[in-house]
Amino acid sequence: MATEGQAIRGVNHRSYGAVHQSHEVTNQERFDAIAPYHTTQAEVPSAPHPHLIDYKSEYEGTFLRNSGSDVPPPPELLNKHDDGPPPSQANWNIPAVSEDIAKDALIKYADSKLCYSRAPAVEMVFRDLKPFNTYRYSLETFTETRCTDVKTVPYNGEFVDSCMLGVPPLLWNIQVEVPSMFTDHVQRVKVPHTSLVKGCFDCAASGRVRCRKCHGRGQIECWVCHGSRTTDHDNRCSHCSGRGYERCISCSGQGLKKCDTCQGRGQMLSYTELQVKWKNNIFEYVVDQKCGFPAKRFKAVRGEKIFVDEQVMVYPVVNFPDPSINQASQNAVQQHHAQFASSARVLRQRQTIELIFLTQVEYEWKGTLYSYYVYGNENEVYAENYPKKCCCSIM
Repeated sequence: MATEGQAIRGVNHRSYGAVHQSHEVTNQERFDAIAPYHTTQAEVPSAPHPHLIDYKSEYEGTFLRNSGSDVPPPPELLNKHDDGPPPSQANWNIPAVSEDIAKDALIKYADSKLCYSRAPAVEMVFRDLKPFNTYRYSLETFTETRCTDVKTVPYNGEFVDSCMLGVPPLLWNIQVEVPSMFTDHVQRVKVPHTSLVKGCFDCAASGRVRCRKCHGRGQIECWVCHGSRTTDHDNRCSHCSGRGYERCISCSGQGLKKCDTCQGRGQMLSYTELQVKWKNNIFEYVVDQKCGFPAKRFKAVRGEKIFVDEQVMVYPVVNFPDPSINQASQNAVQQHHAQFASSARVLRQRQTIELIFLTQVEYEWKGTLYSYYVYGNENEVYAENYPKKCCCSIM
């Protein structure tokens, strides 16, 4: 006894079996049989492509009615704060750069320059160290969104998991494995019970289409005599033997070619594909200390993490010494909540505060005052007015 899946496949095969004839037919007969189903490049069908029609839109409330756009998760999957007060936050201890670190950094900086003398860095006398420590706040919200798309591929005789075998599951009921937290990732899943086999629209389920080069004639104009059958001296064209045409190489003179859409199979398999997207959405804010240091240089250095808070839903920072960080955290949490709370599933949040060391060093060398900056965990130096930049003599 045939299984239910085999019965479904049998119906599909019988539906298009009449297209293939057992007796020999000429090229012209083949062309006449399929010509009404083909259009030129300038002609466009007025109706939508049958493979892209939402053939199961009668399932009210399922993902199939939201194909191509993100579908919000059900209320029970929307994350909320746990009951209770926000977590306690630490007492902030802001370190400063010492004179030894500042001096070693300037010596290293001078040594890295080809024509810089290290004498100012070695012989300098410290006058003042002004800390302008800068803070970088970031909020990461790791979200999951889901949408569907209709995929159409050539049908190769595989099992057809159609709606006759069951009702397609709801979008957010499909189980997928969550990747590492705070890592962007996309996963595609074939949705059960959404498959359907149809005849190929482009070749009218025949598996072959009219050759575009010869327009289905199987022959093209001779490129030597251009169809005149003779050469310049009224001699018979030797290339085409005076016929004025030659066999089309593109279709081997058949007038028909294998359909690229269905790969000559004549049938297409359509199904709904679930696309699950995990994205780490980042809000970042850097405090501008307005001390004359070019802020773009902070992008190349790391900071010291002095606060990390990771929860399902974080609370804003409230007692940081720099009020702008508190305000930035408040804005970030509100912004991400408004942006993602109802349209995506929030899996995790993480907020971080980095201390980026920035110290302006004022020093004296040979009776003149100079200054430079030390910044980042790497103790990079920015010294625009470093003295004795060139120690090379010009002959």
